[in-house]
Order: sequence, then structure tokens, then C-alpha cells
Amino acid sequence: MTETSAAASPLPGLRADARRNRDRIVETARDLFTERGPGVPMAAIARRAGIGTATLYRRFPTKESLLAAAYAEQFAECVAVVDDALADPDPWRGFRTMIGEICALQLADHGFSAAFLAGAGTEEPGRHRERAVRGFGELVARAQAAGRLRADFVPADLALAVAATAGLAALFPDDAAEASRRMTAFLIAGFAAGHGGPPLPPTPLTMRDLFDASRRAR
Repeated sequence: MTETSAAASPLPGLRADARRNRDRIVETARDLFTERGPGVPMAAIARRAGIGTATLYRRFPTKESLLAAAYAEQFAECVAVVDDALADPDPWRGFRTMIGEICALQLADHGFSAAFLAGAGTEEPGRHRERAVRGFGELVARAQAAGRLRADFVPADLALAVAATAGLAALFPDDAAEASRRMTAFLIAGFAAGHGGPPLPPTPLTMRDLFDASRRAR
């Protein structure tokens, strides 16, 4: 269900050489975002791509627009994961599957979670992000209404799973996939209603807090 990435899609109105230049910028940016996170300076991206900073800004006026292009495919895939989970008639099964697939997506490209939180303006991946956030909120509400997801779980708690996955990828790169699956199983067990554990401490975060913190980090 993954859509074609922005880097690979033909762009109406661009000559072939302009498309090649744009593709090179997007590929370079994606590499640097993965290596150094979304805080990498635009000037560093321009240098590695072999272009001037002014040229980069003509193509991508903001960091958000470049993040959007670099991770267009991943944004679309994230939405597809949430849509598939919402389509499952069993909301708890859909929730469990979505958590596992989102963690796997983060593991495959740890730069994507930072890009997701950083936002993407009003471009298509930005709309994907908002759709994914709304869909996840709906999935949480359904699973809680079914009595399967603990009532004190909030959508921002997804950041805990994503952050933990990022930590595993950084500390244990050779074993991260297996370790992530085990960690995710532990998390899902803790998310389940009626597991017998104590109430969760109140969360200090909302999804908006996470987005704002990522923007400040850039």
C-alpha cells in the first residue's frame, strides 16, 4: 500500500535535469537526516549535494518542505499502517498490530520518527501526518471502548515505544530487530486493560508537545 516516494515521482513542470537535481537533493537530505537527525543545517545538505545554499532554498524554502520530500514514502506507509489497523474489526488486534509495525518502520529508518514529529507544513506528507495522528487517536478510543486497552493510555504514549525503539537501534544495532520485537511485546502487555499493574503516573506530554519539542531541537 506504500505510495511512490516524492524523490522518484515525476514532477509536472520540471525539466529532466531539474528533476535530477531535485532527486539528488532529496536523497542527500534523507541520508543526512538519517545520520544526524532533522537538526542538520540546510547548508550542510547543500554542500554534500554539491549545490549552493540559495539553490537549495529555491527548491525547498523551509526545512519542513525538505523533510516532507525526503520521507514522503514513509509518511504514506505510516498512514497505510494506521488505515489497516482501523479496518480491522477487532480494535485491540488492530492496535497491537499497528504498534508493532510502527516500531518496525522506525527501526528500518530511525530518521523517520524525527521527521514525523518535526512536521511537514501543508504538503502532502504533512496531511499524511495529520491523518495518521487522527487515525491513531480513533484507534485508541475504539480499543478503550472495547475494554481491551487501559483507560489511562493516551496517544502521546506512542512516543515511548518509538523512543525506546530508537534507543535499541543506537545501542544494539546488530540485534535491534529481535530486541525490538521483545520490547514491543512487553509494552503491549503493559498497555492491555486488566493486566493487574498499578495506575500509570500522569503524562506530562501531548502530541502537540512532541511536535513542538522536535521543532525546537532543529
